Amino acid sequence: MTHVSKSLESLGLDCRRIGALPVEITGISVDSRLTKPGHLFAAMPGSNVHGAEFIKYAVRMGAGAVLTNLAGYDLAVAEGGYDVGFLISDDPRADLSKAAAAWFGAQPEVMIAVTGTNGKTSVANFTRQIWEELDLAAVNFGTVGVEGAVAAPLSHTTPEPVTLHALLADLAAKGVTHAAMEASSHGLEQRRLDGVRLKAAGFTNLSRDHLDYHANFEEYLNAKAGLFRRVLPKSGTAVLNIDDPAGAALAGEITGPKITVGRGVADIRILDVRYRADGLDVLVSYQGENRMVPLHLIGGFQADNVMLAAGLVIACGADPAQVFGVLPKLQTVRGRMELVATRGNGAMVFVDYAHTPDALETALKAMRPHVMGRLIVVFGAGGDRDTGKRPLMGAAAAEFADVVFVTDDNPRSEEPAAIRAAIMDACPQATEVGDRAEAILTAIDALQPGDALLIAGKGHETGQVVGSDTLEFNDAEQASIAVAALEDLQR
Repeated sequence: MTHVSKSLESLGLDCRRIGALPVEITGISVDSRLTKPGHLFAAMPGSNVHGAEFIKYAVRMGAGAVLTNLAGYDLAVAEGGYDVGFLISDDPRADLSKAAAAWFGAQPEVMIAVTGTNGKTSVANFTRQIWEELDLAAVNFGTVGVEGAVAAPLSHTTPEPVTLHALLADLAAKGVTHAAMEASSHGLEQRRLDGVRLKAAGFTNLSRDHLDYHANFEEYLNAKAGLFRRVLPKSGTAVLNIDDPAGAALAGEITGPKITVGRGVADIRILDVRYRADGLDVLVSYQGENRMVPLHLIGGFQADNVMLAAGLVIACGADPAQVFGVLPKLQTVRGRMELVATRGNGAMVFVDYAHTPDALETALKAMRPHVMGRLIVVFGAGGDRDTGKRPLMGAAAAEFADVVFVTDDNPRSEEPAAIRAAIMDACPQATEVGDRAEAILTAIDALQPGDALLIAGKGHETGQVVGSDTLEFNDAEQASIAVAALEDLQR
């Protein structure tokens, strides 16, 4: 294997320097176990422990220098100091992203990022699909891994900087020219995207989520807004859903190029949405021209997601007529309002990732125009997360579904019955079935002609976290198995 090294100066870090620093480094690492001789070890502050606790292990592995903040350096000094030079940063996470970008160098030529509470995965996926229909080598990546011209798993929606920039360099090396990424609030707060060279950035919407991580809703909003205030360059284009108050506020704040999307006065204006059993007909106006766009997607909110994706592709230089022309070819995103089974009587079963009160309400309201009979929902709530959203999810189900089954989601370390009880308090008419597979089977058995079932909360996920174990579980597979078994019984 060829030995690779780069000068420390080439990383462009404007940091305070303490001790003897190497002229060159051989790589960057954030995990002391993966540190190699000559590496720049990044000791980042964490919510539970400071990465400086692991400097001694990184030095044993041969680290040539350490990037950290003053608190990290003080921890190292308190332990007696180490025979290694330090780069002391006021914003070490941002400098780590900058260093990783400089180290790996290459990125796909056209990069976009999309943030918001709901719709990130769909918008990123639709953006990639549009590019592919325009014969461009494209991927999207985030919650569901890397999809498109290259496929690969990811452990985080927004990977940490070394992993992220290694991925971007690999994609560029494999000929990928266009990439759409999801920008999570965690990733933005931790500066993971700060080295990504964006052409455009999108905003979907904002509602309650991740308040187990962010101190309050304002901090959550500020984390999302960081994509536009800090990461997107001045020459980049912001594409914003201005039907959402936070999107409208951002549109008023941004002075650079922008494309607004919405059902009111917007650059890409959704004039009307008509519902079919198998999709939507969307009347949209752009630059003075009205177009009727048929979509094979369920839920009126998909019109918003698709038009936001169209705006992002247009922002990156594509011809608008070509973009709108390929929209009818878009396919459902895995685990997002995905039709996974149909009963013999015509009743349909959908799976969606809706796991917040707003997302659940949005999904149910979006399905209603497509459903002639009853709208049935199966859902739960995750353990060890924002407990306040449980009764809100119960209330949403009670108001917008005809029949409700409350079951387990990912209970994690919590008692599953206690999670279900918090939901049931706001939805006493619901049927409680703790076992998720049994709940899905029971709900599917209840489907009558004209009915539809939404299995909400886990979407694309293929595991259920119970305690410290992740058990194999896939909502779509369970639905298919249940439908097949029930149809066999009726033959």
